[in-house]
Amino acid sequence: MSVSEEHEATPAVQPAAAVSPVADPAPLGLAAFALSTFLLSATSAGGMGSATGSAWLGYALAYGGACQLLAGMWEFRNRNVFGATAFSTYGGFWIGLFLWVQFVAPHAASASAADHDLGWILLAFAIFNTYMLIMSMALSTAVFSVFLTLEITEIVLFIGNFAGNTSIVKVGGYIGVITAIAAWYASAAVVSANVAGNRILLPVGRPILAPRA
Repeated sequence: MSVSEEHEATPAVQPAAAVSPVADPAPLGLAAFALSTFLLSATSAGGMGSATGSAWLGYALAYGGACQLLAGMWEFRNRNVFGATAFSTYGGFWIGLFLWVQFVAPHAASASAADHDLGWILLAFAIFNTYMLIMSMALSTAVFSVFLTLEITEIVLFIGNFAGNTSIVKVGGYIGVITAIAAWYASAAVVSANVAGNRILLPVGRPILAPRA
């Protein structure tokens, strides 16, 4: 058999089918962040006076932490650097906060020392959030509003915790509730855009910064 005949007798190798990207994980990440933020902020604002005050704790680990971290990993699959960085970081934030409350705070030398711990944690995340806020200006107004209100929340809360001032922390809690509402809206808007044939499309607004030419 000649080389050409052998080539013709060999079945052609079919190219591997392209793997379709995963569904958009942003609505899950935003919703997980929103719910955990809402529960914790409502507690900080004094809105859960008749509750235990710890309703947020399990959901910080399971929803705000684990589900948001998963959303971040799926954003890596979608090659979305911004979403992957944001969701993975804040997923880690909620898991870390759960661990701190459960295993570190109970052994703090004083309530003031625990407050200062939280102040440093919130300051660190406010620094991270600052450049994410700037970058979100290239995305939708809805996403920018989430990072803007979150930035204000973190700043007010780290000031309140460093100062040991419960009134400032309470204000931070109120702003945190607004942050949660903004995140829930952004989540709902992305869901509305991804439901086939959906007639209810929630606007997200244009980017504040125009795309590069």
